Amino acid sequence: MSALSLDWKGDLTFVNSPGSPAIHLDSNTPGVASPVQALAYAAMACMAMDLVHILKKGRHDLKGLSIHFDGERAADYPKRYAAMHLRFDVTGDIPEDAVERALALSHEKYCSVSNSLRLDIDFATSFTIIK
Repeated sequence: MSALSLDWKGDLTFVNSPGSPAIHLDSNTPGVASPVQALAYAAMACMAMDLVHILKKGRHDLKGLSIHFDGERAADYPKRYAAMHLRFDVTGDIPEDAVERALALSHEKYCSVSNSLRLDIDFATSFTIIK
């Protein structure tokens, strides 16, 4: 288990405590990630890291990767994500089935973030290969 800690800095601002990895969260400041946005970033990064690892392990010529997030939040509290769509723009001469397989493996087996989300979330991925 990994130990993390945050320190309250006033209003709705929290930053990492000394010794914890850097993070700055705030629900009221434009340009600073809120906790729910940090969750989205975590899901994006987790699956992207899996995708890179799996494609590189398969000796595919990955040249670049961008991840885009669209989410829908429930209208009522706790206003959780009811739907998430992660779009991956993959640059390189990579077969579609290799990307599909890597994303499926990430979401179904390896990504601890997406697998920590509620099972009833409408979670989707898509990708574009840029050659």
